[in-house]
Amino acid sequence: MLIVDAQVHIWSQGIPTNRAHRQIPRFSKDDLLKEMDEGGVTAAVIHPPGWDPNGNQVAIDAARQHPDRLAILGHFPLDKPESRKLVAGWKKNPGMLGLRFSFTQPHMATWMTDGTMNWLWPEVEKAGIPVALQASANLSVVGKVAQQYPRVKLIIDHLGRPSGSKDAAAWANLPELLALGKHPNVAVKATGAPSYTSAGYPFKPIHGYLRQIYEAFGPQRMFWGTDITRMPCSWNQCVTLFTEELPWLPQKDKELVMGRALCNWIGWKLGG
Repeated sequence: MLIVDAQVHIWSQGIPTNRAHRQIPRFSKDDLLKEMDEGGVTAAVIHPPGWDPNGNQVAIDAARQHPDRLAILGHFPLDKPESRKLVAGWKKNPGMLGLRFSFTQPHMATWMTDGTMNWLWPEVEKAGIPVALQASANLSVVGKVAQQYPRVKLIIDHLGRPSGSKDAAAWANLPELLALGKHPNVAVKATGAPSYTSAGYPFKPIHGYLRQIYEAFGPQRMFWGTDITRMPCSWNQCVTLFTEELPWLPQKDKELVMGRALCNWIGWKLGG
């Protein structure tokens, strides 16, 4: 089975500002690939982290050296006029298949609602660039963008869960996420799943939530992944949670959820 992680980070400098991530100054492509091999993961999509100012270039260097294993959803400052010139040629960067914005700093919190991002949507639509969003607080905005720009492929990060939340509190806005399933241009990353429960493996309290999301989006628009450097378990357990512990997920749909659907969505020609 092709197993593709929808979200990982590598960095060359800086301690992660999100303290849920490993508090180490460097996590290289070699570290990543070693752990992928140990966990049985075929390939992964790098999301350059904001705490490394050289994050995009670190990712590009890694994807250039390992094009059959690593691809990228990169980023740029949305509030800088010069960023607008980058969109048209964005995918000419080695391994760069799309964009991802996380809004982790206070000054970014209103970007989805105050007009800062309005210029982006027609530009990515024109360029055919998929965009991932850490948008748990702005799911209704995603719906409006999806409706206005039906040719833009959007991806919701981390099952639409708020950062740092667990158990019932983590799923309070689930109806808003499920409502987005009606938009054929919206997909969801099932990344970070084990972190949204206090229970240990096989994380049974989240199984019902995962099934609801699967039923709302379908296997073509639900992408397995980890965000491994902040997971409370091994990479192998992140894999087997989906491949062995969800009896309602048919084998043919596992093939999609575990990697094939993501590759189709972002245009990664991987594994034939």
